[in-house]
Amino acid sequence: MDQSISLKHINTLAVPAIIAGISEPILSITDTAIIGNVNINPTEALAAVGIVGTFISMLIWVLGQSRSAISAIISRSVGANTLDEVKNLPAQAIFIITSLSLVIILITYPLAESIFKLYNASGLILDYAGDYYRIRVFGFPFTLFTFAIFGAFRGLQNTYYPMVIAIIGAVANIILDFALVYGIQDFIPALHIKGAAYASVIAQLIMAMLSGYYLYKKTDIPLKLTLPFNKEIKNFLLMILNLFIRTLALNTALYFASSYATGYGKNYIAAYTIAINIWFLGAFLIDGFASAGNILSGKLFGANRPDLLIKLSNKLIVLGIITGVILAGIGWLFYEPIGRIFTKQPEVLEAFYNVFWIVLAMQPLCALAFIFDGMFKGLGKMKYLRNVLLASTFLVFIPTLLLFDYYDYKLYAIFIAFTLWMAARGIPLIIKFRQLFLVH
Repeated sequence: MDQSISLKHINTLAVPAIIAGISEPILSITDTAIIGNVNINPTEALAAVGIVGTFISMLIWVLGQSRSAISAIISRSVGANTLDEVKNLPAQAIFIITSLSLVIILITYPLAESIFKLYNASGLILDYAGDYYRIRVFGFPFTLFTFAIFGAFRGLQNTYYPMVIAIIGAVANIILDFALVYGIQDFIPALHIKGAAYASVIAQLIMAMLSGYYLYKKTDIPLKLTLPFNKEIKNFLLMILNLFIRTLALNTALYFASSYATGYGKNYIAAYTIAINIWFLGAFLIDGFASAGNILSGKLFGANRPDLLIKLSNKLIVLGIITGVILAGIGWLFYEPIGRIFTKQPEVLEAFYNVFWIVLAMQPLCALAFIFDGMFKGLGKMKYLRNVLLASTFLVFIPTLLLFDYYDYKLYAIFIAFTLWMAARGIPLIIKFRQLFLVH
């Protein structure tokens, strides 16, 4: 157990988790960069990708929390040497989650335009958003299937196979994006925004197939659904419920941000799309250490080692802050070239450059919040995570956004609100964690 919190072991889990974690924002960033450089209506297309990306992220984050719940249950079982008792849980969880995803597709597919009108989309942006969503939504079940299997691997203290799967999926998405958006002369017609959507769905299907293959070949966890339900399924569903409410609060903040940015005009929502995707990339890079915390905290909690939990948290704080500072430094070094990767539109770039420094400055703060968020998920303490995010969203983020919007700060209002939101998420978790496990 003492070796579990060595720097070498943490990095053995964290580095593959970082690589796997960034596959999700890379899918969005690839779409953003390629769509932002098309010849036909690039600003409207980029805005549509940003709006739809926000909504799809909400759906994935709401039901994708099965990854954390499965990981928490399995990792605690590993620590307590009771893994055989929960082996049939992942298949049951996958069945429940993918069934819900199909229901969501049936509900949202015919209502696409109505949904994106709520984000203040109109005209060509609304048309593009509807076209993009009605293709991308079919990748939703594949993503949830993959997430659930990633959760099983994490619980087994293995981040290597998720990394392999994620790399293959990301590379496939990038290749398909270029081929389908821009087309290949005399072979594939240029499909514009629809091509980006098809590329994402195909990449998600590839990742789902690889996930099933590796789970079957490399573990003793079956994919075949068996009944009756595992005794932990009630705990799993309770975790999912708390994470569901928590994620609704999280996505309320993202909805307000996207909606207000859209309301400011097409240049602002395009700039916001670039900034938020870079923020997501930074978040998922830092999330590698959060994943290590998630995996190891569950195992140590199952083994009843509060002393090692405190030592683990101290090491992860240092690693997270260092990572956040490095990310911010890289961003400052390539401040202007980063913007030009995504668009050549001068009005969009000006709006982006005005707020990009805030995205960079909040990276160390994000690191602390994400790391302790991961550790609480590993401990299975989803109720406290739920309450913290409800408070930070409705008592901090929304009032801050409304205040600075009133004074016409536009994108500044959104990213100042995000910064205070992250502080309100992270600080209470650090205090509570030390209250729970610090030996006086």
